[in-house]
Amino acid sequence: MQGVTTPPAELARTSARPAPSGAGAPSRPAGEDDLVRRAPNDADAFTELYRFYLPRIHAFAYRRSGSTEVAEDVTAATFERALRNISRFSPRGGGFGAWLYRIAANQLNDHHRRSGRERSDRGQRAIAMLNPSPTAPEEEVLADYDRARVLAALSRIPPRYQRAISLRYLADLDNESAAEAMGISRSTMAVVLHRALRALRRELESAA
Repeated sequence: MQGVTTPPAELARTSARPAPSGAGAPSRPAGEDDLVRRAPNDADAFTELYRFYLPRIHAFAYRRSGSTEVAEDVTAATFERALRNISRFSPRGGGFGAWLYRIAANQLNDHHRRSGRERSDRGQRAIAMLNPSPTAPEEEVLADYDRARVLAALSRIPPRYQRAISLRYLADLDNESAAEAMGISRSTMAVVLHRALRALRRELESAA
């Protein structure tokens, strides 16, 4: 790609802020489709996408890892991979944001496989694991456990289940957006999430 340099880890370290939330927060930047189309050959277009999604990806990675250092590394790696592959991006599996969340979730799983250890207690305490107003029976059960135990159990279930729970609850995506980020249909996402929550509950109960 001409004129575009890899977003440095330092920018992720210094520029990330909590992602906007609430009804007034846009879910995509204005003109995203045009920015994505231009990004392979236009540094400014990719930079605009980068600046919009940077705090969102960083917040997701931090909630999932509980570590500022891991979140910074995962955020930088996510955008570096996105930059390398932007010319091959296809919206068929969801929008650009969903694609980024999918890359970030895979980077987090790679990190946990490489580290071979559970997160620190400090990191676990920092994470808000589940929706504070659960509705499904499995979610009600999980809400009874402290966050440190939930996060430790999460690291022991299959990676696909980890991604489903992380994207739905930690990335604060609705069911449709989480399904897009997983690259599956909404109905399949509902099944995967149901099974993921059951697997997580079993892990929690077995460790009780």
